[in-house]
Amino acid sequence: MQSTSPGRLRATVRRATLAVVAAGALVTGGMVAAAAPSVASTPASTSGSSATGATGTTLGKSQHLCASPAEGRMSCLSLVRTDVVHHMGVSPNATPSGYGPTDLQSAYALPSGGSGATVAIVDAQDDPNAESDLATYRSQYGLPACTTANGCFKKVDQNGGTSYPTADSGWAGEISLDLDMVSAVCPSCHILLVEATSASMSDLGISVNRAVTMGAKYVSNSYGGSESSSDTSYDSSYFNHPGVAITVSSGDSGYGVEYPAASQYVTSVGGTSLSRASGTSRGWTESVWGSSAGGEGAGSGCSSYDPKPSWQTDTGCSKRTVADVSAVADPNTGLAVYDSYGASGWQVYGGTSASSPIIASVYALAGTPASGTTPASYPYAHTGSLNDVTSGANGSCSSSYLCTAKAGYDGPTGLGTPNGTAAFTNGTSTGNTVTVTNPGSQSTVVNTAASLQISASDSASGQTLTYSATGLPAGLSINASSGLISGTPTATGTSSVTVTAKDSTGATGTASFSWAVTTSGGGGGGCTASQLLTNPGFESGNTGWTTSSGVIDNSTGAPAHTGSYKAWLDGYGTTHTDTLSQSVTIPSTCTSANLTFYVYISTQETSTTTAYDTLKLTAGSSTLATYSNLNHTTGYVQKSINLSSYIGQTVALKFTGSEDSLYATSFLIDDTAVNVS
Repeated sequence: MQSTSPGRLRATVRRATLAVVAAGALVTGGMVAAAAPSVASTPASTSGSSATGATGTTLGKSQHLCASPAEGRMSCLSLVRTDVVHHMGVSPNATPSGYGPTDLQSAYALPSGGSGATVAIVDAQDDPNAESDLATYRSQYGLPACTTANGCFKKVDQNGGTSYPTADSGWAGEISLDLDMVSAVCPSCHILLVEATSASMSDLGISVNRAVTMGAKYVSNSYGGSESSSDTSYDSSYFNHPGVAITVSSGDSGYGVEYPAASQYVTSVGGTSLSRASGTSRGWTESVWGSSAGGEGAGSGCSSYDPKPSWQTDTGCSKRTVADVSAVADPNTGLAVYDSYGASGWQVYGGTSASSPIIASVYALAGTPASGTTPASYPYAHTGSLNDVTSGANGSCSSSYLCTAKAGYDGPTGLGTPNGTAAFTNGTSTGNTVTVTNPGSQSTVVNTAASLQISASDSASGQTLTYSATGLPAGLSINASSGLISGTPTATGTSSVTVTAKDSTGATGTASFSWAVTTSGGGGGGCTASQLLTNPGFESGNTGWTTSSGVIDNSTGAPAHTGSYKAWLDGYGTTHTDTLSQSVTIPSTCTSANLTFYVYISTQETSTTTAYDTLKLTAGSSTLATYSNLNHTTGYVQKSINLSSYIGQTVALKFTGSEDSLYATSFLIDDTAVNVS
């Protein structure tokens, strides 16, 4: 038994709290936050002309807003110009310096749109003036009001409430920058600000999960820190949210990799210097933000820990390469921002903290990401719809493209900057591999009901597969969502069947086999090859199954493997038992019987040695398999159990989920099948 934790789930909030499962961010155990560093928490004076609230170091004509982070902490990635006169308030005499909404819309050929889309901003600490400063910015540029009262703006703590963390002048400036960039690029978008209790990766990661739980399909993260061996664990806990565009700033210290920009699941956003160019058709020109001497500039490089996503094809880095795309970040070609808490009103800000919310908002303009996809892959399928940045560098390195711009992909600017929104829509294929399990030759008796469950898997987690088939015997059809072939064959003969499974990126896999329809007999000396379970994918609710209360559901709090329904056992974080069972009769004429099912195990338990919560599969009084919190997964995994020893018997197949009094473990089951032949 583990000690009591205030973070454990309670039965009354199970469905709401575990909504993060639906997007794939499941396991939050094991991430122990370091002690909070000392941070500035007093607002700057509102007089004078410089950003006196900034807590970081000065680099030339700009200054970091946030202090260098303590070990295990993140720092905001924004800079403020120190050589620009700033003003309080909105008036004809207080025209802000720096690029505004029309500049960004012109530079990146952006349309109006985004109505109803929610862009989430994740930052640490509190900005008490966030809403009022946002109102000032939007009023200055004639943008529609975005307030709590009209439902456009919402600010929450990392638990979704209003117990906001301690205010901090540096992070307040970061928050102002982020909110203003969303407003500039997508004025019709709603904005959700989630304030993490501290700048630890665990608190910021929990805040990302909170944003997704609250419905945001676009989440911007303008912070970073050193890579660590824990990063791949953070990936699965906080950033694996299929169908959600998560953007992360690449860093402000020139060549070098930071996390979470290195996460395989996010769009890593580099930075450029953006200047007007009246003699060009575009009217703008861009180069890498930084210099070959290194230091201040966009981050880039080769990750030490994160694996390379399937859609990245550069050959100079065997792991994840930073960045994917980019936008303006150079404070010397910076953005107008209004910040009255950490500074003295109108400022000129830069840093890749600007480019991340810009790109998140471009995703919002492009439309809702396809379910089950990783939006970071989209630009790789639409490279012609980006402005390729081909000049500049952010340092020196052995694989020169990692720090120096060139035609095509490079580290500091990725594939380039937005040229409209086409590059941020779902592509035709991202290099995923779909594998269909070949069921082998089939034999069925004419005019006798038959069924066969097709199983397939995808190399990318969180993908939703759709199924089709050609050559099926007359009278049979395939369910596009579940892959179940069923019906009653109406004519004898042998057919050549090809089954295809397709994921949401367009990647496909196939399997071909023969299907004989005979006048009598069938496979196995009188056995009709078939699938025996009733309602195997739960799409008919409880039909065919005996369950404890609430086990079979179609809530959005956790994903189904296919279709809308699944079985959800446990996940309450208190002593609880759930059951799911169905009896089947396995014909004595068959020679083969096999149970398959998909299971998804998510847990908040942190132990790597003790099975506190278990899922037991039994056939009558015999135990066939046992799983536990120690077997937690990052998505659905197919299991197969041989039932040949039960041929000729009627057997009750039963799943029993047992949870102890602390920490939640959810056992999700879908697409079951008992195939006989």
